[in-house]
Amino acid sequence: MRLGVLDVGSNTVHLLVVDAHRGAHPTPAHDDKSVLRLAEHVGADGVLSKAGEKGLLTAVRRARKVAAEQGCEELLAFVTSAIREASNGPEVLDRVREATGVDLQVLSGEDEARLTFLAVRRWFGWSAGRLLVLDIGGGSLELATGIDEDPDVALSLPLGAGRMTRRFLPEAHEGGRPSLEALGELDTHAARLLAPAARRLAAAGPPDLVAATSKTFRTLARLTGAAPYSAGLRVPRTLSTAGLGQLVGFVSRIDSGALAELQGVSVDRAHQVPAGAVVARAALRAVDVPHVAICPWALREGIILRRLDGLEGA
Repeated sequence: MRLGVLDVGSNTVHLLVVDAHRGAHPTPAHDDKSVLRLAEHVGADGVLSKAGEKGLLTAVRRARKVAAEQGCEELLAFVTSAIREASNGPEVLDRVREATGVDLQVLSGEDEARLTFLAVRRWFGWSAGRLLVLDIGGGSLELATGIDEDPDVALSLPLGAGRMTRRFLPEAHEGGRPSLEALGELDTHAARLLAPAARRLAAAGPPDLVAATSKTFRTLARLTGAAPYSAGLRVPRTLSTAGLGQLVGFVSRIDSGALAELQGVSVDRAHQVPAGAVVARAALRAVDVPHVAICPWALREGIILRRLDGLEGA
């Protein structure tokens, strides 16, 4: 069957169309993405602005049209931290549903962690043993560990690259260079939030494989020497704590506007690279691993796999 997955995140609205059936590898058929930066439309009062709602409505209408043109039999649509944390999120989603017919489901942070873990487990298989998965999004950092397809521990922390950029690195957000002092403050903040999470993960047992996924980790891996994605999904890629340390030093000496000119960095996310690097380094340090394997599958694939499992009552 042909499935569409619409992911409304803190930064982008991403439609992935795949051909798949249970027990088979989902084959991408179409990929469509628009930059909305929804989280930036949530004010200090926690309210999503009218401009943000209008942008969301436009993006969902467009995605529904593209999904229909691509022949999707079903559209699985979900939202993550930006709408989840907006005080008027439920009302906005009601209006979007009435206007477009698309029912955007709100995923909790734990849901995100569990579904991402499923995708990474399926990618690496049972031979990976006990798996620990890290995922930095725009609004949150998800962590999960387990021996099966459903993790024993699934956690979400407010340490997303976009959120941390807005809070600690406003210079980078404006295209400038983050200060060493601000990077240090972010590192201290991340370490404090990660410490209790790391203890819970460690209590579940030592991992046999630690993997990281999603755009932020893929970009950081590319900047530290990993193969480009043009080399193929199955080319092994890793990201090391040492490499992250060097990268943090590098981004402290370059404007985020200049980062956008580097290979592997998207223009719309370049300003988030410094915060992503600091949070990633803090996460690897907290779970005490020297490097992580980069997985090309993440939340969207987890959504697809869970839906396919449900077709036959699994």
